Amino acid sequence: MSRIGKRILSIPSGVTVTVSKSNEVTVKGPLGELKRQFDMAMKITVENDTIKVDRPNELKRNKMLHGTTNALIGTMIEGVSKGYKKTLIIEGVGSKANVQGKKVVFDLGYSHPIEYDMPEGINVEVEKNTTVHVSGIDKELVGLEAAKIRKFRKPTVYLSGKTKQGRGIRYADERIKYKVGKKA
Repeated sequence: MSRIGKRILSIPSGVTVTVSKSNEVTVKGPLGELKRQFDMAMKITVENDTIKVDRPNELKRNKMLHGTTNALIGTMIEGVSKGYKKTLIIEGVGSKANVQGKKVVFDLGYSHPIEYDMPEGINVEVEKNTTVHVSGIDKELVGLEAAKIRKFRKPTVYLSGKTKQGRGIRYADERIKYKVGKKA
């Protein structure tokens, strides 16, 4: 049996979880509301501030869905109660970002600035022009938007110039093994 699938999830205070007959789970909390449709084969039960997910049989497909369903419900609960945050660091001479209304403008050494529109449910904050915080209640959406921002200028592995500093946008917890560049 799946270790993740048989895990019983606890519902923190201030969070309500409802399951419809079509297996649509709605999680409401202090930070917002999330909805997600799950496969009808999974039996999701809510009892006394706990959630349990059961599978009907030992088919390979149901085994795969069992752990995935449990993990997704767990991230929904954590999202509406605590939220998620990814931090990106901009490196390179002259590279910076700033917020202008509902847009974030990145100057990353290209011939033009890159304008990024913040989607609904995502909050982007810029600290000291070089640190970007992407936050929201949906873990999947926060990770996707952080990856889109990182893709504007991926970090290089070669050190440049006298500063011995890399270039690009990297995650705060990402470690890059730098290489020595060409010598003139």
